[in-house]
Parts: sequence; C-alpha cells; structure tokens
Amino acid sequence: MNEKIRSQLYQDAKQWIKEAGTTIREKINDPLIVDTKSNPNDLVTTMDKETEKYFVNKIKTKYDDHQLLSEEGFGDKVKSLDGTVWIIDPIDGTMNFVQQKRNFAISVGIYHDGVGEIGFIYNVMDDVLYSAIKGEGAYKNGVKIPPLKEKVPFEKAMISLNHFWLCENRLVEEEVMQELVKTVRGTRTYGSAALEFAYVAEGIMDGYLTMRLAPWDIAAGIVIVNEVGGVTTNVAGEKINMLVNNSILVCHPSIQKTIIKDYIIKGKKRLGHN
Repeated sequence: MNEKIRSQLYQDAKQWIKEAGTTIREKINDPLIVDTKSNPNDLVTTMDKETEKYFVNKIKTKYDDHQLLSEEGFGDKVKSLDGTVWIIDPIDGTMNFVQQKRNFAISVGIYHDGVGEIGFIYNVMDDVLYSAIKGEGAYKNGVKIPPLKEKVPFEKAMISLNHFWLCENRLVEEEVMQELVKTVRGTRTYGSAALEFAYVAEGIMDGYLTMRLAPWDIAAGIVIVNEVGGVTTNVAGEKINMLVNNSILVCHPSIQKTIIKDYIIKGKKRLGHN
C-alpha cells in the first residue's frame, strides 16, 4: 500500500470513528433494545448495529472495492485478506456499554494483502484514541507512545486475564493458571479486548491472555501493539489466523516464553493434552 493511499485511509477512518463516537455519547442514555447472540452473556444492542451500518455506508460509498469484516454481519463474507479489508468491531465491550456505560471501544483495523496497515482503538466515553500506522509508531491522542521497556521481570508483570482460566476448563489445568496469578504482581479484567490490547501497547499492562477472540476483537490492537514492540500469538505461540477465532496471548516479548512454557504447556500436560 503506497503512502498516499494509506494516509488518506487513516484520515478517513479517524474522522468516521470520531463521528461514530460522538453519536454514541449523545445517545448513551437513550432506551436500548438488547438481544443475545451465542449465549446470555453475548449481547448486541441497537447501537452496535447502527454504528456498524454507519461504517459500512461510509466505507462502501468511498471505497467500493474494499471488503469489510465486522461483528454484526452487515459487512462482507470475507474469505481472503487479499486487497484492502476493514476489520471492525462497532462496540467492543457491549456488556460494559449496557451495564456501565463506559469501558467500551470502537475498534477498526485496516489490512492490505494480509498485513495490518492501520489500527484505531477509541475509548468512546473517555475520548481517548489509540492509533497506529505500520512503521510509524503508535499514538495516544496524538502523542507518541514510547516503545515497551527492554525487560519485564515476570514477578513484576501485570496481566489481563479472563477469569474463566481460573475455573475448570478444557484448555489448561486451572490450578496452573491459579499459580500464574499468585506469581505475577497483579491481574486485571477490563471486559473489552480492544482496550486490553491498548493498555498493553501503552505499557500499563504487560500482557493479556484470553481463550477465544474473533478477528474484529484484535485486528486494530495487533497493529498498535506491533508498533511499540509487543507480540501477539495464540496461546501456543503460533501465528494468528485473521479469518477465524483464536486464543490470544498479547504481551511484552520478555514474558511470552514464560507464560507459554511454564503455564500454558504445563497446564495442557496436566490435563492430558499433548
């Protein structure tokens, strides 16, 4: 993707995200229709749908040859990342949006031929925009985010962790993950994958570990984290497939091997997995 096209995409996406965020803030106290999808905790609201439709209309009007992969199904049936693909979550953290009216984000990643070129994560209620262009660094409200520090001692790490890891599950032995929680400095759960990625990029969290995320949950975050020297893989340390759901480990590179070797692999073996 040439620099001129990428710059124009960045400016358009930034404007549309800000406009969408303004609309959400203006309507935050309006009555909502809340439905469930795969389970009672998997929520979707009229605002999720309206916001996604807004992006579809803007993108398809100006860039009719681009594909759009999005959570609520108003985009395309994307089977390949060839060409330019927008990967969008209109409201990441819908449960927070419904119950707290904060701690949710708009997430927009723009990929070209499978490469993450642009990423935006917008904390709507706090009006904080994380952004990145491949090779140009990551920013928070226009101020450059410094590269991650050289090393994080594991016992001083702060990890975002879905609490289901600590319950009986089929992926790893839960007592091993409880040992992880006791070893690191602290754990947190924010309820928005996009914001968890942003906080790792910002350096206020050192890692984020979760069992299953869709491409729209992570597309923007990967671009932003990459620009500060962070790493994103599945929990086995393998490359992410951006067309399917994945387990996710995003973290400072100095703690990645410890989490995978001493906790994920160990936890799998104790459950009898190869």
